[in-house]
Amino acid sequence: MLTQEQLIDKRFNIVGLAVLFLSVAGYAFLGNYFFLLIPLGFLFLVTMALNWKLAYWILLFSIPASVQLEFMGDTLSTSLPDEPIMWLFFLLTLVMWARKPDFMPRWWWSNPIVIIILLQYIWMWVAVMYSYEPFYSLKYAAAKSWYLVSFFVLPVLIFKEKKDFKKAFILVFIPTLITVFIIMARHAALSFHFRKVEKAINPIYINHVDYSTILSMIFPLIFIAILLSRGKSWLMRLTLIGAFLFFIPAIYLTFARAAMVAVFFSLVIGIAIRMKLANLVMPVFYGFMALMLAFMINDNHFLNFRPNYQKTFMRNKWEDHIMATIRGQDMSSMERLYRWIAGVRMSKDEKLTGYGPNAFYYYYKPYAVSSFKTYVSRNEEHSTTHNYYLYMLVEQGWPAMIIYAIFVSLYFAHAQKIYHRFRDRDRFYKYVTLGLAMLFAACFINNFFSELLESHKVGSLFYLTVALTVVLDRKSREMEAEEKGIDLDSKPQ
Repeated sequence: MLTQEQLIDKRFNIVGLAVLFLSVAGYAFLGNYFFLLIPLGFLFLVTMALNWKLAYWILLFSIPASVQLEFMGDTLSTSLPDEPIMWLFFLLTLVMWARKPDFMPRWWWSNPIVIIILLQYIWMWVAVMYSYEPFYSLKYAAAKSWYLVSFFVLPVLIFKEKKDFKKAFILVFIPTLITVFIIMARHAALSFHFRKVEKAINPIYINHVDYSTILSMIFPLIFIAILLSRGKSWLMRLTLIGAFLFFIPAIYLTFARAAMVAVFFSLVIGIAIRMKLANLVMPVFYGFMALMLAFMINDNHFLNFRPNYQKTFMRNKWEDHIMATIRGQDMSSMERLYRWIAGVRMSKDEKLTGYGPNAFYYYYKPYAVSSFKTYVSRNEEHSTTHNYYLYMLVEQGWPAMIIYAIFVSLYFAHAQKIYHRFRDRDRFYKYVTLGLAMLFAACFINNFFSELLESHKVGSLFYLTVALTVVLDRKSREMEAEEKGIDLDSKPQ
């Protein structure tokens, strides 16, 4: 007579063999490699059922190696294997919520960062309700939902100890480093040519912007890991220093100006946090942007920057590309101006809810100024505003842009408080807070010139960074309360 445990094992073996047989048969009959992935999916489902936290670590490891796939032209797309895993975690969270509605700790709900992310999410649904393109907006909202659940909600339940932070870094760092080695080898075979970097990157990353952004975000974490490796294994420290030095030419060879500025800005934020000046960075930035905008609008001064169509094109050499940027003859920079102007003019017609998420492409061209047109203004890739503030403004209205602007300012001010709360209490968490803030800063700059938070690699790391900052805020408060002999949960956060 079989025991209950033996009976379960037997049924599992039968189901597993059936899945394997049907997958091989499907591949043999149709010749589609997709069928060979089904057994791996089955094993992941079993892992998730037995230990969902282990499955979450697998998700983190899969992110750097995941690739984007498109179906039905550009109508539907997904990234494999990370996005289907996010779907599973979204469903798991719904089950957890149904079984225990208060599964998230009470302190989490009162955190200012959490509150503003929730406001962003709620307003997104308002914009979806009034969208000019409901189908594309619902796609956006669905993706945003499983991104937030997977990387903003669930980390609070997983990251409890220092070993969890270390494990997450290793699981993201190692596969990212492998992808950089592969791409650098491919690019070397192409003589590190400026115009061939996209060929070296494909299909691991969507484009060189996606690739360079990830590198500029990981770079500060390697620096922080080196600081924390003092007194540890010499092999570990040597590996980290080697990776740090390797990332410098790797970032340069992405030929992405925004990523280079992002690395510099992350260092500025790191210094500003240590000097207690980070809370001033964004107000100064916004003031400067307001003055620039006023200058451009006054007497239509922006028209003086219109490009010469014949001289504005993509150069074949990096040095020429930089000089063209300085002279206002770089195609990518001028195309940004073309779309920024269209975005500002569009926003006047739909101030409150915008045109709806993912709707910019379908309505912006009548608002564009033809004198800023470039050779790529046909926009065959259906890209958007190339500025996240305008992206929010055009597609979700003034409230969305204002909430995002407040969120960025709040994050840096909050990270600064957390860092100094840890300063004399825990060296590890202090440096981790600094590293996360620097990663956020690098992402912010890249996102200022693109819309990257919906990219599966950039978006996942961004929201994970924000979630871990919330966790560190709680830990710093707990340490402070314990030191003062205060019951933290009895006080308002």
